[in-house]
Amino acid sequence: MDNNKRIRRKVRNAYVISTVSIALVLFLLGSVGYLILGAMGATQRLEESMTVYVMLRDDVTPEASEALSKKLSANEAVREVHFIGKDAAAEEFKEYLGDDFVEFLEQNPLPDSYELRLNAGASDKETISALEKEVSQWEGVAEVVYQRGVLEQIGQNINKFNMILLLFGGTLLIIALILLNNTIRVTIFSKRYIINTMKLVGATKWFIMRPFLSRSILQGIYAGLIAWAMLIVMMMGLHEGLPEIKFVSDDNYLALIFAGTMAGGVLISLLFTAFAVRKFLRMSSSKIHIY
Repeated sequence: MDNNKRIRRKVRNAYVISTVSIALVLFLLGSVGYLILGAMGATQRLEESMTVYVMLRDDVTPEASEALSKKLSANEAVREVHFIGKDAAAEEFKEYLGDDFVEFLEQNPLPDSYELRLNAGASDKETISALEKEVSQWEGVAEVVYQRGVLEQIGQNINKFNMILLLFGGTLLIIALILLNNTIRVTIFSKRYIINTMKLVGATKWFIMRPFLSRSILQGIYAGLIAWAMLIVMMMGLHEGLPEIKFVSDDNYLALIFAGTMAGGVLISLLFTAFAVRKFLRMSSSKIHIY
């Protein structure tokens, strides 16, 4: 009786340990996914903050200026068009300098202009260069101005950051799957004699595997719920501790993270359990005790 209790306790402990292990891995993978989606959102906001200025000629008529505005708004790369009159531009520049340069020069040298906000997918160097070349040829346009050096630096930094995150997430996934495979194998190993006994009495493979697979699904659900709780605590901590940083807040993205976490828990537990049970089913009874 004591021996049976000890065996049941070991089996239960192995089950708890493997469930917690799966939950921790799901939490880590969910955290990486959360950070990757956050980085993608930050990248999009950074790209959409890119500003292009279209400077108008002094002799442009109001009608020609309005026509330019409509053409700019119709461009697929442009998300938002904002007109800045020369007087408004002078006021902004005076605030920046802290001095009235118009009074000193006795004229306002700044032209009317259009401030363009671009779509996230149109903020690369090639697209903006094509936009500059096209707009510069329009009647009434004097010059197209944007920060070329900043644009190139942003593109390089975004590509590096995304590559690092993807490599980190991929490496973590591989390591996690290897560790989970070993953990679940150890759990099934503790039940190898039960599997062998059922084989000896003539039970079919499916009959033997079915309870293990059913329990593995429940194990994946439990692990997913634990991972959910840990992710919620982490997200709340990030939002409260770093309110100045915009993390993922879109309900669809959050639902994707949580659904992926739960589905991953069930899938991982189910597949690795099936592989481990099949291994012992194919193993000779004479080798069970020396595995």
